[in-house]
Amino acid sequence: MSLFPEYFKGPFDESIIKQARKKQLLEICLHDIRQYTEDRHNRVDDRTYGGGPGMVMMPEPVAKAIRSVRTPQAKVVYLSPQGQPLTAAKCRELAAVEHLILLCGHYEGIDERVLESDVDEEISIGDYVLTNGCLAAIVLVDALVRFVPGVLGHDSAADEDSFEEGVFDCPHYTRPEVFEGKRVPEVLLSGNHKKIDEWRRQAALEKTKRVRPDLC
Repeated sequence: MSLFPEYFKGPFDESIIKQARKKQLLEICLHDIRQYTEDRHNRVDDRTYGGGPGMVMMPEPVAKAIRSVRTPQAKVVYLSPQGQPLTAAKCRELAAVEHLILLCGHYEGIDERVLESDVDEEISIGDYVLTNGCLAAIVLVDALVRFVPGVLGHDSAADEDSFEEGVFDCPHYTRPEVFEGKRVPEVLLSGNHKKIDEWRRQAALEKTKRVRPDLC
């Protein structure tokens, strides 16, 4: 749910998400919050009480939009810089929810009363502010769809990615064996799967310690 449903049509009509929709593994419906206004100008925002810059999305059209599609099994997620950080574990959890309603904020945000009455959870994709919540919703959908059974070509593909075991994914190589003087690590050519697994775990741990020591 957003003020700009056209924003999503490119990302949701390409690549893995497109294929998931074609296979009916995922259904995405876009809702324009402006359609739930009673103002003849379709006004959805007003000045903030207490003064200050920017506008705030009004409670009535947002609440109406959510309630028009909400089902008993639905979970309403508001994409917000003030939310809990998006993690792989959270994506896996949300992928199991039958009906997700993603609410995208605009301007200075949404009237707090709607968040209290109609939103189940706030999620942030990082400690920074975007011009709106649409891009954050795209990131969330792209991240969680990988955990929907049948979406990826290999059932265990998502289980081997970064963060699934608390560390980064291991380095990957393909042909040619030598590129600009740099060789593929010999262990990967050995055919010894036990040694390959050990090397991958160690390489993943070393990079995690170097780049994100907070994860170790």
